[in-house]
Amino acid sequence: MSDKKLWSGRFSEPTDQFVEAFTASVTFDQRLAPYDIQGSIAHARMLARQKILTQTECDDIVTGLETIATQIEQGEFVWSVAHEDVHMNIEAALTEAIGETGKKLHTGRSRNDQVATDIRLWLRDEMQAICAALRQVQGALLDIAEREAGTILPGFTHLQTAQPVTFGHHMLAWFEMLQRDASRLTDCAARMNQMPLGAAALAGTTYPIDRQLTASLLHFTAPCRNSLDAVSDRDFAIEFSAAASLIMVHLSRMSEELILWSSAQFSFITLSDSFCTGSSIMPQKKNPDVPELIRGKSGRIVGHLIALLTLMKAQPLAYNKDNQEDKEPLFDTVDTLRGTLKIFAAMLPTLVCNRTAMRRAAQQGLATATDLADYLVRKGIAFRDAHDIVGRVVAQCVQEDCDLADLSLETLQGYSTVIKSDVYDYLTLEGSVAARCHIGGTAPDQVRQAIADARPSLAARTPDT
Repeated sequence: MSDKKLWSGRFSEPTDQFVEAFTASVTFDQRLAPYDIQGSIAHARMLARQKILTQTECDDIVTGLETIATQIEQGEFVWSVAHEDVHMNIEAALTEAIGETGKKLHTGRSRNDQVATDIRLWLRDEMQAICAALRQVQGALLDIAEREAGTILPGFTHLQTAQPVTFGHHMLAWFEMLQRDASRLTDCAARMNQMPLGAAALAGTTYPIDRQLTASLLHFTAPCRNSLDAVSDRDFAIEFSAAASLIMVHLSRMSEELILWSSAQFSFITLSDSFCTGSSIMPQKKNPDVPELIRGKSGRIVGHLIALLTLMKAQPLAYNKDNQEDKEPLFDTVDTLRGTLKIFAAMLPTLVCNRTAMRRAAQQGLATATDLADYLVRKGIAFRDAHDIVGRVVAQCVQEDCDLADLSLETLQGYSTVIKSDVYDYLTLEGSVAARCHIGGTAPDQVRQAIADARPSLAARTPDT
């Protein structure tokens, strides 16, 4: 394949070798090759339909591109930095393979609208794969929630014991985070699914192209409506990166809890050895390296979002070479997110709950104090007065190092005469969680109903393309 630049007609001197290497993107954008070929085939077929190419020329181009696609898939294609990027490499190979007809493929388009189309085609498929991976994680969460619907542990605020909750309820909180994430990806995909091809360099083309036909061939909902915006827009990449950042933040929060819960200080859960490592010096250690690494990778993805925002913040219309820098952070965001979701989906089913340790922890910290206040309210005492009464009861428990349920009825009645023997029904852990039997509550029955309601939502959810 010749290394002559396909755009070299205007230039009298060759490109400096360092400049050539510095400006080339083929080392990383070659992953777009299947989509570049897909877009080129659709473009050629449209050109033939519009009589801009003959049918024979179109057939030769399509056959040549399909052959190149096979070579790339089998690792036989030779990439050249001299041809700068994936687009020029494929076009040069096509021309070498089929002759002058290959030079006609670029009629009515530019690398500007070509790359914008390729990235959208690639990201559209990647978002579908990410949504599928999200569903796997969510399915694993629902399985744990169902298994542990009645398992009691302390719920925390400020990382201090607040009220008893069920572990199933806690898993459903994680599920809801990812449900919003999936919704954001679906919205992002719908906005992204507009086709830039046909915008050419920035102003459209003088050829009688049919952009609706090309959009239909590539399964876009419609062509982009403004040629300037079509080639310069990277909102879709930024929006995806923002959604990816939120997913990673959620996975990081989940990882933080897995790290805490697996520590000796909590001992709420045990992670499989497959997702942990040891220490080079301390033989007793079992380190939760996978959750820790996921927590760390969240910063990497957020950093890519900031890089893309900064990349675009001062660009005038239309396309600028700066936009070559959009691909590496976007590619790494997709790769990191998909890898993280894959390992999370594999790790969650191995999680083992230490129900005894969870229950023991829930019995500490006076977790049913709010239940006692609610009990007093139901007996006719205003909530603020009930709050004050329970605060004084709590002070005695702290002084005596005991739980509320350990106090005698006589002692409790010393704080309020409305307290009767039925108070102990509300001071137990089971009574506390069972009493919160409403939509979104932690009662085991509500947890099971929430799981039943959630499962159908995972069955057929894909980005709207």
